[in-house]
Amino acid sequence: MSGLLEDGIIFFNARRFFDAHEVWEDLWRESGGPLRLFYQGLVQTAVGLHHLSRGNVNGARAQLSKALAKLEQYPPAFCRINNGKLVADIRAQLEDLLTRRTIEIVRM
Repeated sequence: MSGLLEDGIIFFNARRFFDAHEVWEDLWRESGGPLRLFYQGLVQTAVGLHHLSRGNVNGARAQLSKALAKLEQYPPAFCRINNGKLVADIRAQLEDLLTRRTIEIVRM
């Protein structure tokens, strides 16, 4: 496993999503082939969760949707990552975000 991939996993699991995104973005830039799309999905997952941690629900939805479209193309076990669980967790998070209602002040 690449050192950058492992570093990103450590940051991600510590809920340091911005740091995970930074590390994985470096990995994504230097990769090619089918790994490139997978790494981009990881980057977008971290960015989406970073947005969510900052209260940016729309940004979170957008990035997690993009990540899901990429990551679901890969097998359940990929790059020594439980991608099946990751995809399921992203889907669950998106479902939660899609059911959230925004409170608005309505003028009379």
